[in-house]
Amino acid sequence: MKTTVFSAHKFEEAHLVSANNGKHELKLLELRLTENTASLAEGAEAISLFTSDDASEKVLEKLSALGVKYIALRTAGYNNVAREKAKELGIKVSRVPAYSPYAIAEHTVALILALNRKLIRAHNRVRDMNFSLNGLTGFDLNGKTVGIIGTGKIGAILVKILHGFGCKILAHDTSEDVGLIEKYGVRYTDCETLCAESDIISLHVPLTSGTKHLIDTNQIGMMKKGVMLINTSRGGLVDTKAVIEGLKTGKIGYFGMDVYEEEEGLFFEDRSDEILQDDVIARLMTFNNVLITSHQAFLTDTALTNIAETTIYNLDCFEKGKNSENEVS
Repeated sequence: MKTTVFSAHKFEEAHLVSANNGKHELKLLELRLTENTASLAEGAEAISLFTSDDASEKVLEKLSALGVKYIALRTAGYNNVAREKAKELGIKVSRVPAYSPYAIAEHTVALILALNRKLIRAHNRVRDMNFSLNGLTGFDLNGKTVGIIGTGKIGAILVKILHGFGCKILAHDTSEDVGLIEKYGVRYTDCETLCAESDIISLHVPLTSGTKHLIDTNQIGMMKKGVMLINTSRGGLVDTKAVIEGLKTGKIGYFGMDVYEEEEGLFFEDRSDEILQDDVIARLMTFNNVLITSHQAFLTDTALTNIAETTIYNLDCFEKGKNSENEVS
């Protein structure tokens, strides 16, 4: 099957080629899918998309006119696809529902530890031959209350890891995981209580119309002074401007983010020779208690292998006319 792969990054190319093993005709493009680049899919039956690709209504119409019938997402989330329009046009969409929840959960813990123990600042000091410990004091994770919003596969693994640190776990989700309650003493509660009682808050829910700006000025106002907020899920879950105000007042003591609501066209790109045009993320970068990674939580060999293999499997199902358990309804 002729497949145009948009946003094909160097870090994933070898995994895709290996998983494909010559089965499909893959056209690997570094360019993102946009209204302007959709024409590059001409002649392809399928396309493969990543996080920052734009599969909005107008783009889907262009793709359909070119003969594209299938979309194989290389992500778990699908909020960048106009699903109703895809159905209307008869375009089938599949995703990678789980590539490595451990990768995301472990990166979340890495952000927590690096922020708490001020590892970036300490490392930079030592490189400058400054061995002073002033201003590097952290806190014991043992005994701290961590609020986890979303206890699906990633959230559940994070519960397990943080329980090992001796943390008390609060959780909020639409359904309760009895196993987490029994094994790790997780206490489910409403979002307001979680915000009010947690020393650390971590987000692990999908981005929907109901979760857009889940963390806003009101929720931040309920949090403990000096709270640590971590987002490795979707940027739109957080009202970034409200977080900046929280950082300025000291309400938020630490902020770790691997995702950003305006990351499209910014993350995954080398902009080192350019002037940063995004004033919001530029302001975030001025805080020494903010740690930003550019959507790399998933970036492990295990995850990349799983993403590639599932993507090729989804293409196999499309080609053979088989229903895939990974299809997005």
